[in-house]
This record gives sequence, C-alpha cells and structure tokens, in this order.
Amino acid sequence: MTVREAEHAITVHAPAAEVYRLLAEVENWPRLFPPSVYVEYLEREGTKERIRIWATANGEAKNWTSRRDLDPEGLRITFRQEVSAPPVAEMSGTWIAEPRGERETYLRLLHTYRAVDDDPEGLDWIDRAVDRNSREELPGVKAGLEETSRTTELTLSFEDSVQVDGSAKDLYDFVNEADRWTERLPHVSTVTLTEDTPGLQVLRMDTRAVDGSTHTTESVRVCFPHHRIVYKQTTLPALMTLHTGRWDFRTGPDGTVTATSQHTVVLNPDTITTVLGPDAGIPEARTFIRDALGANSRATLEHAKRYAEERR
Repeated sequence: MTVREAEHAITVHAPAAEVYRLLAEVENWPRLFPPSVYVEYLEREGTKERIRIWATANGEAKNWTSRRDLDPEGLRITFRQEVSAPPVAEMSGTWIAEPRGERETYLRLLHTYRAVDDDPEGLDWIDRAVDRNSREELPGVKAGLEETSRTTELTLSFEDSVQVDGSAKDLYDFVNEADRWTERLPHVSTVTLTEDTPGLQVLRMDTRAVDGSTHTTESVRVCFPHHRIVYKQTTLPALMTLHTGRWDFRTGPDGTVTATSQHTVVLNPDTITTVLGPDAGIPEARTFIRDALGANSRATLEHAKRYAEERR
C-alpha cells in the first residue's frame, strides 16, 4: 500500500493563536476559504468533531463530511475525509499554526493520502490535485486570515424580520422557488436557477437597486426544508469582497411564524470612491450596503409574507 505525504506552507501576518481560532471555528470558513459556502457541525464531543462542508469545485457545488481533532495547545487541527471520491481511497491532513513572533504565523498544511487499488495513474492525479489545490488555497486563506484579524470596520452583519400569519413551509417555498422571482419580485429582472443536486442551488440573477441601477450576482445556496436557506455570493458587486447570508423561517412555541433575512458583508475599500463618489468613505459604504441589501430583503420578506398568508 503506497501512502503519499505532501506539505505546503505560507506566512500569515497575524498571531498564531488567532490563526488557529479562525480555522477551528467553522463558521468562519466561507470568509477564509473562497470555495467554501457553508459548514455545519454534525457531532461535537470535546476536541473531536464531525462536520459537513458545502463548497464549489470547478464551478459546481459539492458537499462532503469530514472528521476533525482539535489541539488548541499545539495549535494543530487534524482532519480526515469520511468518504473519499475515487481515485482517492483515503485522505487526511493537518493544519499547524507555528508562531513566528507576536504578529506572524508560519501556517503549514499537511496531506496524507493513497489511491484506490494503489493505481499509479490515480496516485499521480491526486499528487497534482493536492499540489494545485493547496497552492491556490493558501494565498486565499492567508488573505482571509489577515483581513479578519486586522479589521472589523469593513465587516457588517445585519438582519430584517417579519411576523407572518401563515406557515413556515409556504415562506420557505417562496424563497426556495427563486426561478419564479421575476414574476413574484419587482426588483428582480432576470433569473437562472440550477439545481443538479436536490437542495444545492446555483442562482444567477439581475436585481434593480433603489437608485435604478442593475446588478448581476451569482450565489450558491444550500437549502434545508422547510426552515433555512443559506448562501454565498460567488459573483459580487464591486463594493464587496464577501457576501454571505441566510433565510430563516421559524415557528415559535405560541405558533407565531417569523421570517428573517440575515447578511454578512465585507467591504472592498479600494472601490468605495469609484462606486459612491470621491467624498465617500467606509461609513458611507456601510450605510449604502445596509440600505440597499436591506431594501431588497425587506421587499422579498413582504412578498413572501403575502404569499404565505394568502395560502392559509
């Protein structure tokens, strides 16, 4: 049995403990890993975890399950794919955050793997894939880690909610059936929705802003009937470097139904004056994004509310 090992590394300008924390908390992954859309915990016991990951690969949405073992003292995270796809028979690895002074980390990414039936061609394919993916992934991770640990003023999170005299399922259906948004939502002009795997969608659409301008966005959406839809934009307006969000539909103990739209955005400081004018800064960009995204979300929530209440 032939087992291969590979190592890739990069220097991150952030404290090692902070680098470890950001990698350990999977809710950060959509911000740190460009292909990552959403991660959820399936099991957690002490330092051992089982997680499910949704991500894009070669333009397609994929998901898989991994097990992790956290070592906060050693600043190490060991992971193993639960079910690997051929030609990979087994794949595991380790993230190691090595301190290089107070503000610098040498981040190492180790992989250990073998091919199905010890096939030499399969092993060569894995060699190339691990090397290519690691070389592409690490600069993005470095950028995400440095940005996240350096500043909070470029990041904003907010949500809008409505109370609905209807069912959570009807609310969910309204948001899930985005291919019908051009007939249901006045601010959406064109939509393309692809769902090759049930519950895993790619949504491309043109939306009109309050000022009349039109923006094209593309998102990967993960749908959990009939209570939540999470998404990450993969094609972004110029003012953002990240946009993730979710739709939640909850029924309270008293039967009250609440629909909520949540957004997390990271601003692109280099485009603020281009988009908003020479006198604009970060405060103006934060206000603009809050108003623009909030207006569209509230419009969608109100139309979903009407849709659900008409079906009572």
